Amino acid sequence: MQQSGVKRGALIAVTALFLAWGLITSLIDPLVAAVKGVFALRDVEAQLSASAFFIAYGLVSLPAATLVARVRPLRSILIALAMMVAGCLIMLAAANLAVYLLVLLGLFVLASGITILQVAANPLAAAMGDPARSHLRLTAVQAFNSIGTFVGPYVGATLFLKGLEIKGGAGVDVATRAHALGGINSAFFWIAGLIVLLWLALFAARRPIEAASPVRSGAPVGIAHLLRDAMASRWTLIGGAAIFAYVGAEVSIGTQMALFLHSDAVWGASPAPAHVAPLRRFLQLRSTAGVSLQEAGRAVSLYWGGAMIGRIAGAVLLTHVKAARLLVAATAVAIGLCGYVFLIGGASAGFVALAIGLFNSVMFPIIFALTLERATARAEASSGFLCTAIVGGAFVPLLVGTVSGSLGYVAAFGVPLVCYTGLLIFALAALFTPARTGRSGPAVASH
Repeated sequence: MQQSGVKRGALIAVTALFLAWGLITSLIDPLVAAVKGVFALRDVEAQLSASAFFIAYGLVSLPAATLVARVRPLRSILIALAMMVAGCLIMLAAANLAVYLLVLLGLFVLASGITILQVAANPLAAAMGDPARSHLRLTAVQAFNSIGTFVGPYVGATLFLKGLEIKGGAGVDVATRAHALGGINSAFFWIAGLIVLLWLALFAARRPIEAASPVRSGAPVGIAHLLRDAMASRWTLIGGAAIFAYVGAEVSIGTQMALFLHSDAVWGASPAPAHVAPLRRFLQLRSTAGVSLQEAGRAVSLYWGGAMIGRIAGAVLLTHVKAARLLVAATAVAIGLCGYVFLIGGASAGFVALAIGLFNSVMFPIIFALTLERATARAEASSGFLCTAIVGGAFVPLLVGTVSGSLGYVAAFGVPLVCYTGLLIFALAALFTPARTGRSGPAVASH
């Protein structure tokens, strides 16, 4: 009975990892809006925050896979958590010194730790218990990751965006700037404390965790070998391009959402949100004449909340609908929603843009699985390459920021529109290309 309790505690600690990295990742959305005002940045400069975070996936994913193979999951997770604490400490220094370059460095270090964490924690969570219930366990811990992405933007908007007003090139007064920097300081101080507690909990439960860790057969495979194997597979390359486009579209919409909703062309000067009573209460609207940047930042939680609901619905739908067909439907709807925002705009476009999250929800795991089922490369090589392609979250937001800075936030939706069009082509290609016999995708990480 006591041993069972220790194992349960270990699984709870691993589950908390998923919650923590979901929360940290989604804090980037309100952070982009905050640094734009605090450091008086252009849109593309503010989007460097997202780039600094997601570029870690491109640089660290394959090295992380070799690290996990060499030192096993638990030690890799402890190393990852130590890196995340270091990233938080750099963020504390950035907030106290008000240096944007330190913000970028802190986000990169933090994301590097999260990348290692993802590579190690997913197979570990699946292995901690009855093998017959591995999919249930992984689905459950992924749900906690989604809860983190839902809560993060709301917390970040409350802490970072109070009183910030950046429309029309408006400056930020000293008190408001100090409050925003103080909010960033507080958020990452408490996150650092949470991570330290998780480190201690995992170290205390190291024996049952190490006993549950999946055993790898054979010698660790080097990065160069994995990369050569991946590059030799046409479907691995196609899948990598699809992941690049998907993550780029999802992240760029999320990081610009607060600024988009706050603009006068959408909700900034519109009474529309106040007319929806549940939305008015959720955003804590103080006026019926429009939304502040802080209120718009809280609305970003609804974008990620849609993804959380969609993952549950998608799991049910996949028991009745072929994955490729579901991806065709999801990408087609996303194209339509982006097209509405791009071509029509107005207050209604705010509601439409938030709905995109619901249809994003199933794209990442389906793209991942469809690719692995058709790729000729070994699963480890394809999986590592696809995780590396998450670097799309570093580059597409820069393009979106460039467009929004020149043509406005509504016009910037033309970029994710192009990305989703490419994903629809990928889905159609997968629909008409049979899977290779005996190939199936393993459990995949969130991003």
